[in-house]
Amino acid sequence: MRQIVIDTETTGLDPKQGHRIIELAAVEMVSRRVTGEVRHWYLNPERDIGEDATKIHGMRWDDLKDKPRFTDIADEFIGFCHDAEWIIHNAAFDLEFLDAELARARKPLCETFYGGVMDTLMEARRQFPGKLNSLDALCSRFGISNAHRTLHGACLDAQLLADVYLALTRGQESLVIAAPPGHDVQILRTIPHNIKVLEASPEERAAHEAYLDELRKKGACLWASSF
Repeated sequence: MRQIVIDTETTGLDPKQGHRIIELAAVEMVSRRVTGEVRHWYLNPERDIGEDATKIHGMRWDDLKDKPRFTDIADEFIGFCHDAEWIIHNAAFDLEFLDAELARARKPLCETFYGGVMDTLMEARRQFPGKLNSLDALCSRFGISNAHRTLHGACLDAQLLADVYLALTRGQESLVIAAPPGHDVQILRTIPHNIKVLEASPEERAAHEAYLDELRKKGACLWASSF
C-alpha cells in the first residue's frame, strides 16, 4: 500500500480569512516503509505572515517572495499524492488549507484524488484519551528523537510523523511486537496437556523407507530415516 505523510505550514490559522500555505511536504511510504521519495516546497503566500505564525515556523514573507506560488506546484503535488492514503496530524486543518489552495488554482479538491485519510491526532486521542497528543508529545511517548526540532517545519514534521504513525499503529512494518515506552508486555505461555502421540505403524514405516529408497535411486537423499 502506498501512503503519503503530509504536513503544511501557513501564514495563520484560517484559510477563510485569506491565510495561505507557505510550506508543504509529502513523504512517501510503501508497505509501511519510508522510500526516500519526498516532495518539499517553500511557497510564496502573496501576503504578509502574522507575527504569531512566524514565532512557530520562523518564516517571514521576505523569505518567500522568490518562491513559487501554490498554483505553480499544484500539478506536481496532485501527481505525487494521487490515489495514496494520506497520513496527516490534525487532518482537518491541513485539508482545509489544501482545498482552499487547490480551489484558488482551479484544481480538483483533495477528496477527488486521495485514496483515504488517516488522522494521527484522532488515532492518538483514541489510544491515549486525556493525554497530550501533539507531535512533540507523541515523539516523546514513543522514544522518537526530535531534539533537532526547534521550530515547526513541514519537511521535518512529516518525517517525524512517519515514525510516529508506524509506532502508533503498533510497528507492524516488522515481525517484532514491541510495547511503547512505559508499557509492560506480558508474555503468556500456554502449555498443552494430554497430548496424544500417534506412532507410525510397521506398514507405514515400510512404505516410508520404500519411498526414500526410490529417492536415493535418483540421487542424494536429504532425508534419512529416523525410525
